[in-house]
Amino acid sequence: MERIASFQVDHTKLKPGMYLSRRDGDVSTFDLRFKVPNTRDLLTNAEMHSVEHIIATLLRNSPQKDAVIYFGPMGCQTGFYVLLDSRQLTDQQAVELVQTVFAQGAAYDGEMPGKSAAECGNYGNLEVSLANAQCAYFSGVIAGWTADKLAY
Repeated sequence: MERIASFQVDHTKLKPGMYLSRRDGDVSTFDLRFKVPNTRDLLTNAEMHSVEHIIATLLRNSPQKDAVIYFGPMGCQTGFYVLLDSRQLTDQQAVELVQTVFAQGAAYDGEMPGKSAAECGNYGNLEVSLANAQCAYFSGVIAGWTADKLAY
């Protein structure tokens, strides 16, 4: 079988940041890498789930919401993927959108979106404070990030 592109990146050298993982037609997949891979310092399930709920909600309520295709966690627990419509956003605009929503996530002080049995199958491990902390961390990582830094 052919190896997928993300498995061809040397994960021992990958640093936290935002990377363009691939383009499939008009869909750009960005790798939002929080943690250094191959260490025990991974995001917990509750951290990942909490960030997912806050950031997915902020993305889908942003002025660029029509360009948002998907936001979700990596199975390896080192970050997230965001898929965006490249017909609607340049790479630089994608970087700016991610910077904006993570800054908003760091400051978010409302009720956790989707924290009920009717809205989420695992609503018990959602905490705004966990999302705030991880969003603040990643916001700091990508502060000053530009499209020029998107290459692995």
